[in-house]
Amino acid sequence: MPRKTITDFDPELLSLFDRYVHGFLTRRQFFDRAAKFAVGGVTVAALVDSLGPDYALAQQVAADDARLSAAHVEYPSPQGAGTMRGYLVRPTQVAGPVSGVVVIHENRGLNPYVEDVARRVGTAGFVAFAPDALFPLGGYPGNDDDGRALQRERDRDEMIEDFVAAVGFLRGHESCNGTVGAVGFCFGGSMANTLAVRVPDLAAAVPFYGGQPDVMDVPRIQASLLIHYAGLDERVNAGWPAYEAALQANGKTYTAHMYEGAAHGFHNDTTPRFDEAAAALAWDRTIEFFNQTLR
Repeated sequence: MPRKTITDFDPELLSLFDRYVHGFLTRRQFFDRAAKFAVGGVTVAALVDSLGPDYALAQQVAADDARLSAAHVEYPSPQGAGTMRGYLVRPTQVAGPVSGVVVIHENRGLNPYVEDVARRVGTAGFVAFAPDALFPLGGYPGNDDDGRALQRERDRDEMIEDFVAAVGFLRGHESCNGTVGAVGFCFGGSMANTLAVRVPDLAAAVPFYGGQPDVMDVPRIQASLLIHYAGLDERVNAGWPAYEAALQANGKTYTAHMYEGAAHGFHNDTTPRFDEAAAALAWDRTIEFFNQTLR
């Protein structure tokens, strides 16, 4: 069966699904409002399944790829959860320590897609570290619905401290040369923006369709920014004009790209929102940007 894309779904249904997965609608509210799209023998539950991820599609770089050494490791987060865990990926064919990239997941914990993204960063010659915000609650539970529910249980300020601590952990790791950037998706995109505010020596940040920081915090940003937005993502894009104005007013270094026709989540290659052309272009730009800012 051909893989479904956003063109196979009514835009109103996609908007409802976006609001559901980002916590603006309960599961019951989403099911009630999506019922009118369940026609021709298709149930609402089947619609949800078709919009959700298929992690069999996620792997671009195998977990046992000979070019990499990958393992889950714990790290201290004294101002956050205390003890955290992340996925550390090191390139094996590079001599000596290299620059690092913190890879930040969406609002559902460290799922297979984000682990694969960390391995993609590793194959580009960086040491990648992908923390799991759900570790204090047992870790990513194996499915995104439960992952989203668990992540809502965590205190956002505490999670911020966990990701700030992850930057420090990676910077001090023997495989890292001390220069660190960050890339994140959705919640992770917002967190990448937040790290740019919170971590003065963060060298670079790449938020994918992430919520913007308070404009009053923009003067604190020292990192170079590469910002990716989806053209159809009205919810997140609404905050961009004010953010851009603040970046310009404060003389910050940034480049922004709007991917017309792409939906929120377009880089995630496990769901119908995946846009192959936009994802490939955005990723090529991301690696080029890290090569320029972290090497």
